Amino acid sequence: MKQASPISFPPFDFLQSLAASVQLPDWLVAELQNRVVLFANHVLMQEPQAQERLKRQTGKVMLVRWGVFDLRLAATPAGLLERTHVAAEPDLSITLVQTSPLAVAQAVMSGQKPDVSIQGDVALAADVAWLADNLRWDMEEDLSRFLGDAAAHTLVSQAQALATAVRGFVSRVVPGAAADVPKAQP
Repeated sequence: MKQASPISFPPFDFLQSLAASVQLPDWLVAELQNRVVLFANHVLMQEPQAQERLKRQTGKVMLVRWGVFDLRLAATPAGLLERTHVAAEPDLSITLVQTSPLAVAQAVMSGQKPDVSIQGDVALAADVAWLADNLRWDMEEDLSRFLGDAAAHTLVSQAQALATAVRGFVSRVVPGAAADVPKAQP
């Protein structure tokens, strides 16, 4: 049974159908996956405890699936992630239940985690859950390397204000969607 979008006015319906019909070329999907892995490793390198957790899972393969997109990741001895093309059964499968990019974005913007289905190695699943709960990108720190501390702080503060405004909009458009949204942290 197809789940109806909680937002039901024509612009969102059109965007949702457009996003569902777009077929990206294989080379672009591969390049986007490489960028996701690079970003994930950047965030992991800022947290030694996260790397230690992944070191314990060295060689284990995780399959992350969202709609028609698959990403196979393996934990490395350095406590990072790498794309792998191992065709064997993965140790852990993580599937995003919601296939609509707009619905996933809506859940994230309202402070919720997207619904996922997890199957496989329990220890690996526990470590991945810990990573999802505890890893955060320190955007301000990264921006300060390029822009300086003051400019980075101002930019991040403005982005947080914008995110708060978008959450407010989502809560008005979709009643109850942002009832338990955590406040932005400085």
